[in-house]
Amino acid sequence: MHQLKLLTMKKILLFSFALSIALSSCSVLNDVAGSEIAGLISDNLTEQVTSHFENLDPNAVAAASNAFASALTISDAEIKALCSEYMVSMDTTNIVLPADDPYTIRLNRVMKRFRNLGNLKLNYAVYDDANTVNAFASGDGSVRVYSGLMDIMTDDELFAVIGHELGHLINKDVRDAYRTSYLVVAARYGISSFSEKAGAISMGFWGDLGDELANNAYSRHQETKADEKAFQFCLDNNVDPYAMYHALNVLMEIGVDNDEHTVLSNMFSSHPDTVKRAKHIKEMAEKAGYTLED
Repeated sequence: MHQLKLLTMKKILLFSFALSIALSSCSVLNDVAGSEIAGLISDNLTEQVTSHFENLDPNAVAAASNAFASALTISDAEIKALCSEYMVSMDTTNIVLPADDPYTIRLNRVMKRFRNLGNLKLNYAVYDDANTVNAFASGDGSVRVYSGLMDIMTDDELFAVIGHELGHLINKDVRDAYRTSYLVVAARYGISSFSEKAGAISMGFWGDLGDELANNAYSRHQETKADEKAFQFCLDNNVDPYAMYHALNVLMEIGVDNDEHTVLSNMFSSHPDTVKRAKHIKEMAEKAGYTLED
């Protein structure tokens, strides 16, 4: 009887998960093909979530179900607070270069045009990691760039890449990625409401949240829209309109022969997709009247 009840709770939990993923993603999926929506609640994802709860007792499963409902109603302000707390963890576990370091000075010089994004105040920092080629923006306005990315990008390419990440912020991709990832991790930890989160925080929680964020890659549609934002940022700020095109080509080059870099940017999801994205940006620049110089 105990096993039967647990199985029933799992079925309810998985149904809640599928429903919550669909609802929390509506704001970014309203113009995405139905096949991509279906992919969010695929059998593979369901199996992945099921594995998280194999060893939980019925009370924990019930708490996990409550967490799904909580994640559906988590506000933008709460997500911003979640992002802020996550960034404290990230800045603690990575080596943040000081303000007088050449990498930090360069980043602040390149991004001096962007200190605010609407009402969101931006803050920039460099992680000292030559083997990681990546950058990301968090929902609290934190923008982090790995030194490995700065080593292979020109100033214009760096500006475009960060513009791409800010594009994800503007398009609400970051918000929805955090909401979806929090939904999974909160359920795993049995957190039934956002207000209870502070009492259940551990390094394991933040590590799991980071893993979920890394696993929940942006869709091709989201990446393309962020590329377009980066292109517009370049035009608006007198930066090479082909900067994003060049940056994507740099990522493709190191992606083919990736012996030195252990972590490659999430923007490089697959070679064929990146080729199409670079071609799209090149076509946008040509349509705007620009010519690619050799």
